[in-house]
Amino acid sequence: MADGATVNTFDPHAVRAQFPILSRQVNGRPLVYLDNAASAQKPRAVIDTLTAAMQGSYANVHRGLHTLANETTEAYEAARETVARFLNAERADDIVWTKGGTEAINLVAAGIGQTIQPGDEIIVTEMEHHSNIVPWHLLRERKGAVLKWAPVRDDGSLDLEALAGLLTPRTRVVAVSHMSNVLGTINPVAEIVRMGHAAGARVLIDGCQGAVHAAPDVRAIGADWYALTGHKLFGPTGIGVLHGTAEALEMLPPYQGGGEMIETVTKDRVTYAKPPHRFEAGTPPILEAIGLGAALEWLMRFDREAVAAHERRLYDHARGRLAEVNGLRVLGEAPGKGAILTFTLEGVHAHDLAQVMDRYGVAVRAGLHCCEPLAQRFGVTSSTRASFALYNTLEDADAFVDALVKAREFFI
Repeated sequence: MADGATVNTFDPHAVRAQFPILSRQVNGRPLVYLDNAASAQKPRAVIDTLTAAMQGSYANVHRGLHTLANETTEAYEAARETVARFLNAERADDIVWTKGGTEAINLVAAGIGQTIQPGDEIIVTEMEHHSNIVPWHLLRERKGAVLKWAPVRDDGSLDLEALAGLLTPRTRVVAVSHMSNVLGTINPVAEIVRMGHAAGARVLIDGCQGAVHAAPDVRAIGADWYALTGHKLFGPTGIGVLHGTAEALEMLPPYQGGGEMIETVTKDRVTYAKPPHRFEAGTPPILEAIGLGAALEWLMRFDREAVAAHERRLYDHARGRLAEVNGLRVLGEAPGKGAILTFTLEGVHAHDLAQVMDRYGVAVRAGLHCCEPLAQRFGVTSSTRASFALYNTLEDADAFVDALVKAREFFI
């Protein structure tokens, strides 16, 4: 595959071969990695880029005048440009580097929190990850904000009518996930943005899952802020992105103080840089940003619709075979959902199930998935999650179901 070439046909086996870790065995069996919603594996393109940056051209970025500083700064800012292209952002300056999606959301919450008044309202949904709940709880505790919850229907879809009914003149922020990390539900975020803006509210989209599976176009979505994380996008950990419109970023005060985020500092006064550098205090995650740029360049070579169709085939295949498993309950079957399969098995704790499946080389996630309000909504104390990625195959889906059936026989 030539660098920069777009892949018009999708071959998951060829993709899988680009991930060194997927050739290993676990407990004497081929690794079947289905924990992608937690963190995706890294292709050789990312590994090689990180190695080359450390071995051949590394220095701190900005302000340096020597060759290594200039080369690293160019690579670092080129990665920002890559993120902008990936999201179809208007400008690279609308891309803020963070250490992850969590920090991106906290950056917004901390900035808005400086003007929150008691009684101001923040709307979230029952399907949110804790990263898009706890920062708003902090404003409830510290500023007297009112947290309001948009409900989830029994099929895992968001109740848009109920969300609309929660909007009032006091609504300051609507914070909604693009795609649920438990249910796989893909929310109509552009419609939600229009609803929020019509009520005079700002809208933040948690895109940590949606950026992977839903090919976001931030101009079409129209949100004030869109957050994502690198490690789910086949890039390194410790790197994330906050996209904001120029106006939405300009309204936020600095999140942290230090180097790079200032214009001038004197003994009695400080002035701040314009976004995005206003929010990037100190030495940034340089290598991680470069690695994320490499991951997105790699990902953008594929037809995203073909990838989504492949992932959906895997989900449908596994879901169809699960009809043979008694006592299994799937959480979330909203129309058009992504390839995340979360379930409970009657009489078997999710942690026990995941441990037995690991004996067969199948890696799944078990627990609350950082979504306690959602677990309460569905009346479960834990669940097991298999999440598919572009490098998974039908053989993986079959191995998953086979391991699940054997695990059930072990316990029941």
